[in-house]
Amino acid sequence: MSTPPLPLYSIGYATKPIEVFIGQLQSHRIDVVADVRSVPYSRAFHDYNRETLIQHLKDYGIRYVYLGEELGPRSKDPAHYDESRQVQFDRLIQSDLFQSGVGRLKDGLDKGFRIALMCAEKDPASCHRSLLIAYALQREGLTVRHISHEGDIEAQPELERRLMELTGIQPDMLTPEEECRDLAYRKYCQVMAYRKPE
Repeated sequence: MSTPPLPLYSIGYATKPIEVFIGQLQSHRIDVVADVRSVPYSRAFHDYNRETLIQHLKDYGIRYVYLGEELGPRSKDPAHYDESRQVQFDRLIQSDLFQSGVGRLKDGLDKGFRIALMCAEKDPASCHRSLLIAYALQREGLTVRHISHEGDIEAQPELERRLMELTGIQPDMLTPEEECRDLAYRKYCQVMAYRKPE
């Protein structure tokens, strides 16, 4: 009988001091950080610039891998954008590049690594790590757990239910919960997904 794959985690650094960020990784026994930012640099928080972050993580025995090309929210393919210049996550999920990134994550989990997707946003509900990556992975049977700003855990299904509260979309006699979750997700993506500047 095969063992189920390890859960995948996600974390946003937001305004956290690097020591707090690393402490939260350690508390959840994360040994690989997968950076999924399209641009792996921060104007305000220099500890999270790619090269500096690699060194900080290395000091604590945590590996770093950059997956922003494969799993970042700003696609370079014009076919992934609509007429309003907004990226469409459903198109992005189908791309070979995105699926390649998913394959690398699965391979790492199969090897026993405890991986955390990393981006900047404080709330995972406002970030592509939940709206794009975790959404896709959960539907492939993987478990995704988001590390909150305070260090607590919110599972992806809980986050998707929270999207219903945030959007005011609730099930009723005509609309079941699963359909409401999908409507809330799509509405939130319209607000949060990257849009190219004019």
